[in-house]
Amino acid sequence: MTRPKLVGFSANLQRPSKTRTLVEAIAEETAARIPVEIRLYDVVDAGPGLGSAWSRGDLPLPARRIVEEIEEADGLIVGSPVYKGAYTGLFKHVFDFVDPAALVNKPVAIAATGGGARHALVVEHAFRPLFGFFSALALPTAVYASDPDFRDGALVDAGIRARVGDAAGQLAALLGQAAASAAASARGPELRAAGAGR
Repeated sequence: MTRPKLVGFSANLQRPSKTRTLVEAIAEETAARIPVEIRLYDVVDAGPGLGSAWSRGDLPLPARRIVEEIEEADGLIVGSPVYKGAYTGLFKHVFDFVDPAALVNKPVAIAATGGGARHALVVEHAFRPLFGFFSALALPTAVYASDPDFRDGALVDAGIRARVGDAAGQLAALLGQAAASAAASARGPELRAAGAGR
């Protein structure tokens, strides 16, 4: 059975960043529960031409590859710094190029970072509607972390780390179910052929 591909996409404009740290934490916790192939991208990996692209054909090659990786993933972890009460414009711009059919029933872990607790509901009021449009399976547990939850670039708050673990557990369960179902479907024709030969 092949390992599910888990793609993390973070809208930070620099590295290191708190948003990238949060996305990585969910990915690592998921990998501790189920074997996965992890690929992590930041919006800076898309290249400077991302913002000027008006159509998918206009995307620079690095940005096009990120969009394709998102579409081909078995599960996603998405994160953005909060900007004026929502995800960043470039985060949304990337998803403007994603084929809506590509994310149907795909599990998505939602994460966001901000300066303080007052932005915590952004995960519910901005991210969930976006992934609802795609008919993706946004996990019940979203993770929001603010500046005091980090120390020297590391996530240290016990409550936030617990939410990371909850989200990772939900993501691992959905990826495991999908992988088991795919393996059973692949074995179906083999079992029927073996039965016919008896």
